Amino acid sequence: MGARVLVADDDPRQAEVVRRYLSADGHETVVVHDGRAALDAARRWRPDLLVLDVMMPALDGLAVCRTLHRESDVLVLMLTARGSEDDLLLGLELGADDYLTKPYSPRELMARVRTLLRRASSRGAAAAAGVGLRQVGRVGIDLASHQVSVDGRPVECTRGEFAILAAMAEQPERVFTRAQLLHHTRGIDRSSTERTIDVHVMNLRRKIEVDPPRPAQLVTVYGVGYKLSAGAARPA
Repeated sequence: MGARVLVADDDPRQAEVVRRYLSADGHETVVVHDGRAALDAARRWRPDLLVLDVMMPALDGLAVCRTLHRESDVLVLMLTARGSEDDLLLGLELGADDYLTKPYSPRELMARVRTLLRRASSRGAAAAAGVGLRQVGRVGIDLASHQVSVDGRPVECTRGEFAILAAMAEQPERVFTRAQLLHHTRGIDRSSTERTIDVHVMNLRRKIEVDPPRPAQLVTVYGVGYKLSAGAARPA
């Protein structure tokens, strides 16, 4: 069964290529060419996935992503001609689920689309099956509702951050390499894998640790990676 996919790209020819590939894959597709139109269409049409160019008139893709992340759970695959690590990381911090740098192969884009939609479908199936809460020390991870809490208080996380916590909560005290954690964050651009995971972990520590510079739960294992520990929190 196809998904509803909104394509926002100010290059009409590129957008049409993407539309044709998506339609051939069975997805219902709408195309817009500026950020304002993308925001309006996303609010009105409520797509499952937004393929979002960063550089657009009226409102850029980063602003669109920031706004929609506050309003909905739409999946976001960002497209950009910018290749710098800072741009990639900013997109992730704003809630993008994956990031593809131009020029790209339409076949690679479709592979990313399928991966995002498949994992979203798996999460929905888990919710329907009543998958429960994972509690690791002070941190609660609700796999069904996709929510995180610390000492019972809700904490807002991006999908990438949640994916890391959910993977680690399944096996507390296990050390995960950055490459293993990247697999769980939907395969963000390979050019900045280690830095991407490090930024997710840094942001998570700000949200779940009593003393982020001296983490008690999301712990670094030097030379290997990270683990989620149930160890007692240090006092503030």
